[in-house]
Amino acid sequence: MTAVDEVRTRAAGLRTAPEHRLARFILAVGTIVVLVLVFRLFTNFGIFPVSWDIELADPIDRARRWLINNQTSHWLYTVFLNPITDAIDWGIRRLESILKWFPWFSYPLFTGLGLWWTRGRIAGALGLASVALIGVVDLWAESFATLALMSVSVLISVIIGIPLGIAAWRNESVARVVRPTLDAMQTMPGFVYLIPFVLLFGFGRVPALISTVIFALAPVVRLTEVGLRTVPQVTVEASEMFGATERQTLRLVRLPQARPAIFAGMNQTTMLAMSMVVIAAFIGAGGLGQVVLRSMQNIDVGRASEAGIAIVIMAIVLDRFSTGIVTADPGRDARAMRWLAAAVSVVAVIGGILGQNEFPESLNWQFAPYVNDATDWARDNLYDIANSGIGTGPFSDFVTLEFVTPLRELLSSDIPWPAMIGIGMALGLWARGIRLAIGIGAALFAIGFLGMWALSMDTLAQTLVGVVITLALGVPVGIMTSHNDLLRAALKPVLDFFQTIPSFVLLVPVITLFHVGRIPGIIASVIYAFPAAVHYTDLGLRRVPAEIHEAAESFGATRSQRLRRVEMPLAAPELMVAVNQVIMLILAMVVIAGLVGGGGLGLEAVRGLRRSDAVGRGFEAGIAIVLLASILDRLTRAIADRLRPPAAV
Repeated sequence: MTAVDEVRTRAAGLRTAPEHRLARFILAVGTIVVLVLVFRLFTNFGIFPVSWDIELADPIDRARRWLINNQTSHWLYTVFLNPITDAIDWGIRRLESILKWFPWFSYPLFTGLGLWWTRGRIAGALGLASVALIGVVDLWAESFATLALMSVSVLISVIIGIPLGIAAWRNESVARVVRPTLDAMQTMPGFVYLIPFVLLFGFGRVPALISTVIFALAPVVRLTEVGLRTVPQVTVEASEMFGATERQTLRLVRLPQARPAIFAGMNQTTMLAMSMVVIAAFIGAGGLGQVVLRSMQNIDVGRASEAGIAIVIMAIVLDRFSTGIVTADPGRDARAMRWLAAAVSVVAVIGGILGQNEFPESLNWQFAPYVNDATDWARDNLYDIANSGIGTGPFSDFVTLEFVTPLRELLSSDIPWPAMIGIGMALGLWARGIRLAIGIGAALFAIGFLGMWALSMDTLAQTLVGVVITLALGVPVGIMTSHNDLLRAALKPVLDFFQTIPSFVLLVPVITLFHVGRIPGIIASVIYAFPAAVHYTDLGLRRVPAEIHEAAESFGATRSQRLRRVEMPLAAPELMVAVNQVIMLILAMVVIAGLVGGGGLGLEAVRGLRRSDAVGRGFEAGIAIVLLASILDRLTRAIADRLRPPAAV
């Protein structure tokens, strides 16, 4: 088949598939309209009945009180939990003390050499300067606490994740259990993990580490399984022909072949662990996250920015170094680099013996005062410019009153709760079938039985507004970067910055400009999710085959026509993945937005961590967040599969 014939076949498939999808979509929309009209006109249903609340919070609060009263006497603690706590805490503190023993100058030098070897001289110079900047802004000691906690978390994640990935590859029954479990772990916001582990272990580094491990475990498991499944069969057969056992083939052939995928999983696990730095500070993890949290409470934008940039530096250095190891040329001569590394190691040991481990105070310089001056000026001059009704304050009020509040009231009370459940089931039936429809209906009923209906609809309204704004900004930018390599390269460090900076740090300048309320949380969520919208749009459009472009041009299509009628339809699955990721990232910000007056489920989850008498209620809110995330995740994934062109499958 020639390229033109292939294009025509795909085009024919794209012409017929949308007609079938459109008919199903019209049927689904018609069902939704009928449901709303029937329940609105002929019934008096409104919000989900409060009397149906199963009151799960009460037994959770009773369990918490029992755990507190028996922490020193019950066998669960004396035999099991306390030894685990002591061992993990000892490991973290021991690693932190070892890291602090080495001289301060060894870290910038080793970082520079490592990045020079793996990624080039410019990366090495930037790495050296970036690590030194952490000490310059007087965050050297805090960075060691963070690095120790994250290192142990990643190490435990890898020790658990790689064998689990191997088991999932070997046994399909294990895979069927592991995959949905990992889905739940990835859709659950990090805050939700903290509540049950605080109940068991109290406050401190141990619950923070366990929560981080669970949150960051999924990528290394998934990519280990994927890497092993994609090893060429020819290589395996050659190994078996030479008499290798199954275990030898795994150790000497499959795992080395799957190394790039496994390293990519470890990289993503490291990034997810770093994203928990500030959240873990809520329960006493300390480190850079504690600096961010304390600065947020004091509205100290400058210091929060310094700590946030320090976390970004650590995340980017670890990311670049781990990806550089995978992509480095194994055949190049590294003798000179080895001699340099050996020399630096000798100097580092001598410096550690001499006690040169404290970063010199004479090199300290902080930019926090300048950032605070700028934010004070912005607050005083931009919130309401000359009392004219123009500025960030009036804009915040306008969006809240005209969009967020009406949408919240529409979802929570204007649309009766049975109709709302029917809408979810109709969408599930259209997207994938009866199983998804039943699952969505059951999840929505569960939210109501938890007594979280109104709060969940409030959160859903904020999420929808954030998703619309993010896609309206991110998709056009993704379209532009897909056609312009220079723009893509220029935006990459900016998008990396937004993806790695702690989401808490985004709140501080937004609060300064918009004060507390729902809008600061929505804006911070948009900034946090914006890189995903750009990335997946760019990825989808770049994956459109070149022959498709050539055929469209040969038929005289303009650039705009080619984009609207060819590229966007073919990239529709990736665009739905963008929607899915944007939703997940915005939902991950729900709890954080609750800190600044965002309301909804996020505020209840925050109260559950901050107040001892609200733990049960916070746990209920966490479950509701998970259920809401699961509904939106499964629905958008199903729609992405439905939009995939038949000829491209």
